[in-house]
Amino acid sequence: MANTEALLARITLNPNIMVGKPTIRGMRITVEQILRALSGGLSEKELLEEYPELEKEDFQAVFAYATGLIEEEQVFPLWVAG
Repeated sequence: MANTEALLARITLNPNIMVGKPTIRGMRITVEQILRALSGGLSEKELLEEYPELEKEDFQAVFAYATGLIEEEQVFPLWVAG
């Protein structure tokens, strides 16, 4: 498996592509699209058939990117006044 830094280099942000959403290697395929498709039940194999320009490492990059966002998330308990 490639290291995280190399994987994250596959995720690009460009305000001129997909209104700045994170994309795969500058293509018009967003991280969001990949995550939605996978969570909707499509397999990586099906996505590779639908988007032949994708590579297996692109999926690892999507997961590394999402993991990084979750790691940064701060959750604060809700205090209920009694």
